[in-house]
Amino acid sequence: MDNSASEPLIERPPTTSDLVPLPDPEAITSVTTIGKFKIPTDVLRAYTMVFALIAIWIYFHFSTNHIFLEPRNFSNLMRQTAVTGVLAVGMLMVIITGQIDLSVGSVVGLAGGIAAIAQGWLGWGLVPSLASGIGVGLAIGAIQGGLTAYLNIPAFIVTLGGLLAWRGVVLGLSRGETIPLRLQAFKSIGQGYVGPVVGWVIAAVAVAAIVWMTIVRNRARRHYRMGVPSLWLTVGRALVPSLIVVGFIYMMNSYELAPGSNAGVPNPVIIFLAIALAGAFLTQNTTFGRYLYAIGGNPDAARLSGINIRRHVLAVFCIMGALAGVASIIYTARVGSASPDAGQLLELDAIAACVIGGTSLMGGRGTVFGAILGALIMASLDNGMSLKNVEPYMQNIIKGAILVAAVGLDMAGRKRS
Repeated sequence: MDNSASEPLIERPPTTSDLVPLPDPEAITSVTTIGKFKIPTDVLRAYTMVFALIAIWIYFHFSTNHIFLEPRNFSNLMRQTAVTGVLAVGMLMVIITGQIDLSVGSVVGLAGGIAAIAQGWLGWGLVPSLASGIGVGLAIGAIQGGLTAYLNIPAFIVTLGGLLAWRGVVLGLSRGETIPLRLQAFKSIGQGYVGPVVGWVIAAVAVAAIVWMTIVRNRARRHYRMGVPSLWLTVGRALVPSLIVVGFIYMMNSYELAPGSNAGVPNPVIIFLAIALAGAFLTQNTTFGRYLYAIGGNPDAARLSGINIRRHVLAVFCIMGALAGVASIIYTARVGSASPDAGQLLELDAIAACVIGGTSLMGGRGTVFGAILGALIMASLDNGMSLKNVEPYMQNIIKGAILVAAVGLDMAGRKRS
């Protein structure tokens, strides 16, 4: 008996939204009701994460005898955040299209191992070695994206297999050995700093960009005859982020490597911020980015609208692979060597950062800003608990409980909205 008539025909890669029924379009709202107040859900979620991060920082600062927010530890915290943050930017794009990538930790280990082998055993220069690591990540992303997009194999299965396979590849290539970095320029990518003067130049450019974007936004609202914020609100929108930028650079420049010698902003942080800005622009200000949200929110409607879902799914996996290659360079340079077990569980940190930052595992919702906040929260927990000498097993329990709580609060917020 032919049962094909009763089986759904999906002419597209499967997504996580296929596991749940689509909500009634009339029931979808972006407003959360709390008592008599109605607050935009995205705004509420963002402010909640910011306040949670501030609370974590205050608690650890006072419980570690004011060590946590000292310039030295703050610089180390930002350096710790860089690898998870770079991966979280790529993971965000994968998740909002309704996919998942469980292999990024193994890809970081393999790409870092390839780069270390190229500069060590093969004697390659800096640029070819870096290109080999990033190229391996990009190639793996293309392979896994192709299997998901064009063969309709669920991304969970493809990347779970990749988690095992790529770890085996790096173990075989490295012969189980730790490969040290011989190029000082390679090490400086993860261990070096840009000088304080360069840091202040970056701050000035960032503040100018914030002011310019605020003015442009108000002009656009006035052009389309929309409500324009008051002068005080406009000044506040430009002043608050500008103060954050200046405070951040001040903290980075306050760290003294030696008496009279200030460090500046760590190189990994510069790379991370550049990737975060590029990711935010790509997801929020381009047609490609809006298509990713459409695919994750309702893949069937996206396909019927003419969006090439397969090509976009392939593209996000390629981006994820390339960013895993970049993260592997930072990770390997920071440690000063590549080992077969490098990058273990980094995929879980990246996914947790996205989820804690408000990204929906069903796809269609999430921001780079939220993913960065999530990465900062995860790194802050690791750093603070290490300073307090919390046992490793308890650290895992606490981080797991926080992840589950974040998803639970997200689901509760959905029901209330």
